[in-house]
Amino acid sequence: MKDKVVLITGGTSGIGRACAVAFGQAGARVVVTGRDEAKLAETGQQLTQLGIQHRTVRADVGDEADSARVIEETVGAFGRLDVLVNNAGISMRALFQDADLEVIKCLMQTNFFGTVFTTKFALPHIIAAKGSIVGISSIAGYRGLPGRTGYSASKFAMQGFLEALRTELLPQGVHVLVACPGFTSSNIRQTALAADGSAQGESPRDEGQMMSSEEVARHLLRAVRQRRRDLVLTAQGKLTVFLNKWLPALTDKLVLNHFRKEEGSPVK
Repeated sequence: MKDKVVLITGGTSGIGRACAVAFGQAGARVVVTGRDEAKLAETGQQLTQLGIQHRTVRADVGDEADSARVIEETVGAFGRLDVLVNNAGISMRALFQDADLEVIKCLMQTNFFGTVFTTKFALPHIIAAKGSIVGISSIAGYRGLPGRTGYSASKFAMQGFLEALRTELLPQGVHVLVACPGFTSSNIRQTALAADGSAQGESPRDEGQMMSSEEVARHLLRAVRQRRRDLVLTAQGKLTVFLNKWLPALTDKLVLNHFRKEEGSPVK
C-alpha cells in the first residue's frame, strides 16, 4: 500500500473510518467521503493524529455530480487512484407491506447507484493503475433478509454489477473484490430506516457480540493485498451462505425464525 491512493466512501464511522485508518497505517494516502460534515471532520482529525496523509470530501455518493467531483478532487490532490472502496450504505428495518416506497428508493440510490456512480468516474484511473475496486456488500447480498427487502435488493444489485464488471475488466488486469462482513459492530443499524423513512435510532442487536469494524478493516486490507475475489466474514455469515446454496428451503425457515427473535422485530 506504500504511496497508493485509496478512496473510501462512507468514511464517517464504522467500517469506512476503520478502513481509512488501516489502509493509511499501511502506507496509503487516503481520501474519505461522507455526508455528515461533523463526523467527517472527526475522521480527518483521527487520521491527522495518526500521521496519515489524507483528504476529506463532503459528498453524497447517491448524487452523480458529487461522485464525479470526489474523483476529480482525489486525482487533483494526489495525481492517481489505486483503490476504490465502495463502503457508503444505509439499511432498513420494516416489512415491505408497511414500508414507504421512498425508503426502497433511498436504499437503492445510496447502496447501488452510489457504487455505480463512483465506480464509473473512478474507472479510467483504476484501469491505468491496474488497481482494485471493492464493494462492501453484505450477507444480504447472498440471502434476502426479512424486514430488509430494500437493503437485500440493493446488495444483490451491487454484487451482480461488480461480478459483471469484474468479468469485463479481466483483460485490463483490474482487481474486483466483493466483501460481505456479516453482522459487524457499526452504526448501520442505528441509522437504518424505519417504515416511514425515519432513522431507527438504536440497534436491536448486541453490538458487543459482533466482529469489530477494526477487525473487518484488517481483513479487507489483507484481501486487497492478496487481490481476492470474494470475502465472507464471521462464522454465522459463512454458514448462512453455505446453507442458502445447498439447503435453501431450510434456510428460509431458519432465517425467518432468527429475525423473529430480534428485539422489536417487525417480522412475525
